[in-house]
Formats: sequence, C-alpha cells, structure tokens
Amino acid sequence: MKAVRLVKVGSPLELQEIPVPSIGDRDVLVRVCAAGICHSDAHYRAGTSPVRPLPMTLGHEVAGVVEKVGAAVTGVRTGDRVCLHYNVTCGNCAWCASGSEQFCPHCLMIGHYTDGGFAEYIAVPARNALALPAEIPFEQGATLMCASATAYHALRKAGLRAGETAAIIGVGGLGMSAVQLARAFGAMAVFAVDIREETLSLAAEYGAVPVNAQTVDAVEAIRRQTGGRGVDVAVELIGMSRTMRQAVQCLGPLGRAVLVGITREPLTLETYNEVLGGEAQVIGSNDHLLSELPTVIEMARRKTLDTSRVVTKSIPLDAGAINGALDRLEQFAGGIRTVVVP
Repeated sequence: MKAVRLVKVGSPLELQEIPVPSIGDRDVLVRVCAAGICHSDAHYRAGTSPVRPLPMTLGHEVAGVVEKVGAAVTGVRTGDRVCLHYNVTCGNCAWCASGSEQFCPHCLMIGHYTDGGFAEYIAVPARNALALPAEIPFEQGATLMCASATAYHALRKAGLRAGETAAIIGVGGLGMSAVQLARAFGAMAVFAVDIREETLSLAAEYGAVPVNAQTVDAVEAIRRQTGGRGVDVAVELIGMSRTMRQAVQCLGPLGRAVLVGITREPLTLETYNEVLGGEAQVIGSNDHLLSELPTVIEMARRKTLDTSRVVTKSIPLDAGAINGALDRLEQFAGGIRTVVVP
C-alpha cells in the first residue's frame, strides 16, 4: 500500500510502498477515508516532538471503513464507519484502569510512535475504533479525533462552568472547536484571539468576541471588555511563550490558564502579580481520553459542535501536497484544517 512517511527529522515526508498491516485477534484493519493534518505533524517533522522509530507513517486524526476484523472482535464489524482514538494503550495498567490512559507506560500514539493514517490502511485495537454516525462525513470525523477532542479535554481540565468567561488563544483547528465547546459548556462570553481575520470572522459566527492580536493588545482588549476583571479560563493553543504568558495575564482572580500548544520555549511569569496575587492556576493539558470521545461525536452529530466549516482543504495522499500543508502550518498560514483523502 501507499504511505507518506517521516524518514528523517527535518526533511520532507516521503511516499513509500509498504505492506498492508497485519492484525491480531483483537484488532481491526481500517481503510483510511480521511486523515487530518494537525500542527503537531509539523512539530513531528521538525523534531520539536520526537518521533520514534523512523521511518514512521504520520497522521493521527483518522476516519475510515473497517476492512477486516480479528477473530476475537465482537463490537465492530466489517463495513462499519469508524473514527480512531489515537492512543493505543494496554488497557490493564493503573493509568488505564483510572481513566487516564494517556499516561499508560505502554501508550503508542498513532502517527507518533506507531504508524498512522497518511496511508491507505491502518491497523488498531478494536477498542480504538468508535462508530462514526452517517450524518458526519469522514473528513469531519477525522478532525474530531484530535482538534475537537483535545479542545474538549482542555476545557474539562479548566473546569469551565456555566456563567464563566473564557479566552481561546489561537483559533485554528483546535481553537474553532474550543470556541463552540466553551459556549456549549455555558460560558457567558468567549473571546477568540488570533491574527487572521478570516478565522476571527468565523469564530464570531460561532458566538465569540473576536480579538485581533495583530492590531490590538489582546490582554488589554480582554480586560477592557470584561470591565477590568479578566476571564475565568484561558486556553492557549499556539505553543509560544508570548501567547502562553498572555493566557495567564488575561485571567481574573481564581482564573485558570490551560496550556495545550506544543513548544520547547520556557514560560516566564511575574510570580506575584501574575500568579500568586490572584491565585491563578497554570494547567497543562495533554491529549484527551477515550471516554470523552463518544460525547464529542454525539455533539457533532447533533450539530452542537459544527465541524462543517472546519475542513478548508482536501488533498490527495501525496508527499508533495502533505509537505506543502505542513509548510503552511509552520508559517501559521494553513487555514483551519487540511485533510488527506486517499
């Protein structure tokens, strides 16, 4: 089969012919119908977040059709439409048993530590394949598996409550879902911070107050529009020390800043004025949980979470096209989501 793979860190991905993966008794083979290109994939190619082993087929936002099931599989059938939870875990350790499977010592993230969806087929444990309702196109179903689910997990980590206010810093693939989900959580006001007018306009259509950080001081703008108080929750989705600090600076008393964007940059804060004085919390949010995905999928099916405008471009399973999309993401010019359609 064809697969687009990372062969060398810092170099373009390459199209290769590799064997169709075999499956075990509890696995399923899925024919990939869509695979989202996430900003994390650009980090993987650049080496910001190391990939191992190489070569590796990237792509962790995956949806498709079950082609084959293992002998012991009962809950999934050939022909089922599915989307894939990207963390392959043991299911038996204390972390898995407690519902925090992203910390499983045996966890292998598809497209990061085991082959992903930039290919014609992918094999995963059957428990990683969730039913994709007919109302949700494959392209949108793929993006639910990271962009939407990771935003949902971050808002849960923040403990966002009805009647509170929120700032979403970075309104790309994750941010557009975060805006809608914050509204669904009951946020009284949601501020969308970005430098791209087209994404800010879409965020405004989803009920957010747009803040263009290229033309105004985002922190001052948020404080002015909250009567000087600041927001209860800020979610940083870019991965820059400057925007991470903005997330903390725009908080009101007892505010919670959730950091999701990947970076190696250190975060420097003015300890008393920015953290201790207002009893601010700075929270890391990593991945999402299998248990959260059915809710995210159902929200998309009911249109509480509208993913119909998230996919801005579809491209073929082609190394040049995928590398071009990753180049644009590195320049923060990649639209909301580009999806590979083999």
